[in-house]
Amino acid sequence: MGAAQLAATIGPALAMIALQMQLSEVAGLARTNIALTNQVLTTIRHEQWAELTALVASIDRAVDRAREIKSVPTSLWNSVAGTEPALRKQRDLYRLNVSDHIRQIRHNTQGRRVYLGTNAEAILFDAHALLSSLKAWTGYQALHAARARAAGADDLDEACLVEVIARDTRTALDSALSEVTSLVEALTRELRIIVELPGRGTLPLSGKRKDSTAVRQTSAGLLEAIQPLANALRPPAPPLEVLDAVCAPESLDLEPYLRVLRWFLDDGETLRVLGFPDQPEASDPLSSILNGAMGKLAAARDKAPAKTLVAVTDRRIITAKTNTFLEQGEIRQEIPIERVRYVRAATSRDKSSRSAIDLITRDENIRWHFQVDIENTQVDTLAAVLAESMTIPDIEREELQRRSHAAIGAGSKGEIVGTTSTEPTGSEATTGIAE
Repeated sequence: MGAAQLAATIGPALAMIALQMQLSEVAGLARTNIALTNQVLTTIRHEQWAELTALVASIDRAVDRAREIKSVPTSLWNSVAGTEPALRKQRDLYRLNVSDHIRQIRHNTQGRRVYLGTNAEAILFDAHALLSSLKAWTGYQALHAARARAAGADDLDEACLVEVIARDTRTALDSALSEVTSLVEALTRELRIIVELPGRGTLPLSGKRKDSTAVRQTSAGLLEAIQPLANALRPPAPPLEVLDAVCAPESLDLEPYLRVLRWFLDDGETLRVLGFPDQPEASDPLSSILNGAMGKLAAARDKAPAKTLVAVTDRRIITAKTNTFLEQGEIRQEIPIERVRYVRAATSRDKSSRSAIDLITRDENIRWHFQVDIENTQVDTLAAVLAESMTIPDIEREELQRRSHAAIGAGSKGEIVGTTSTEPTGSEATTGIAE
């Protein structure tokens, strides 16, 4: 066979196999798709849904007939050839909707939980509709490619078109599935956190659902609807097990924290150590007294002292107020480990001789105090894990050197450049952990 014949037979055949695989992939997701309830369908976008389902049914019927006769005759192709603009419109519409949901979730960190709650049903609908439109679009492209393949035996350009269709369809499919995965993952994570919360639930899914029971029931129902799709797109991570490296009182039950924290970790992220220091102390005496009184009130109300959760992974340091974390599933701060500059385990100068850890990052200085019933070895373990990340990037070191040279240059012109010692006094015994 000549090169032209090879291109007209082998190439299109491989392209058709690729298209068949793509169509099977999307169809498989559609079968495990969101189990939309009658209530959702009767309240959201009737006209849009009717138009989409009609297109999907038309393409499905044509694909089934083409598979049965192993060909795409002219009459069959003509029955769907004019649907391309409508299919493109549906695909682009729901891609825009899904992209908007993702943008709101990623960039509106303060109102993310409220947005997910008030738009959960619309998010479910749009994710389902996007997958359905992708399924129809991919089926149409498969029919088009099969039609071009049949003509490719006599026309080399038609044979080349098959490969172009397969390439473009794969690119569009990968991009859209990535968007759906991000959206479904974000929604599923938030719903799972709400369901796992042992404290008071506060997500207002609608204006009439304010109590925690209604919130959890609604979240559980939405989670049940979206979970098959979420698991098909990306299987959930296994539950977190109790770590050997824990810096906490013996009486503290870690299970509620691990159940919620599981859904904050990204794919492949590993939890290394947990710590439970007290809240940072205020700098002035009046604030210290007020904070102490507020802490006692919180302890009496919630049967647990207000403390800080510190979770160290192989990628970041997550901190949260324990009460807020268990009641609302909210974290206070995320510090990438590459921003850690210095770590020190220290003994405070107060009468209780509590252990403490100083964490110096690129942007701030943090001190955590630990209760006296927490062993110093536990504190040292937490500090050691943090210290593994200590580094000063070359760009920051060079900037400090430039500032030093500028100061020396200014001093040589007649200015006196002074230095102030910041070393700790003898009343504070410290153990530095350096590189």
